[in-house]
Amino acid sequence: MASIAENILQVRGRISSACRAFDRLPATVHLLAVSKTCPGVSVREAFAAGQRDFGENYVQEALGKIVELADLRPDAGDPIRWHLIGPLQSNKAREVAANFDWVHSVDRMKLAQRLSDLRPPAMAPLQVCLQVNISGEDSKSGVAPEAALALAREVAALPRLKLRGLMAIPEPAGDLAAQRAPHRALRKLFEALNSEGLGLDTLSIGMSADLEAAIAEGATWVRVGTAIFGSRPAKSEPTP
Repeated sequence: MASIAENILQVRGRISSACRAFDRLPATVHLLAVSKTCPGVSVREAFAAGQRDFGENYVQEALGKIVELADLRPDAGDPIRWHLIGPLQSNKAREVAANFDWVHSVDRMKLAQRLSDLRPPAMAPLQVCLQVNISGEDSKSGVAPEAALALAREVAALPRLKLRGLMAIPEPAGDLAAQRAPHRALRKLFEALNSEGLGLDTLSIGMSADLEAAIAEGATWVRVGTAIFGSRPAKSEPTP
């Protein structure tokens, strides 16, 4: 069985190959290691291999790891960075605002307002993406594409947040062409928002199964879990 460090090298190799294939600069595509359900020791192993950005879906689980790995968040140097990528309930906003560096799953103004209000003034602004329900699935969170511009304008005006871009979790698809279609739709929405003066720089799309399609369509973050940490154990999911 390959080590976490070896898996990270393999994933970074996939990213580099996709960038070459689709005329992208590798430095423009960042790897977000999805560490949900993984123990802190696995995150520490990935950190030792040079990975710095980690994505979590469940707030309570993440908070335990953030405390456990507090020594990896020094005031100087190259610290670990925590990204929330799962749905967020407003009643968990205080913990998220105080402990995370990024939130990729902002999908309503009430949540954005709470995150802004609760972000400690001594911390840098919270980096956020709007989650867009690009495939129109009833089971998925996210703002509807046609409502994204209005929400983006409101979120961009909040004082303790920095609106960076868009995130989506498209429906699974079997081949590269089918995978590219929803990623392309998100990229076009991203471009439309920028044409309105939003100044976005981030597309958080692509996972283990479709990162090549995402890179082809402009991804700047790809969110990879199983290809780094292995298959997750079967268990009931905690409340986000």
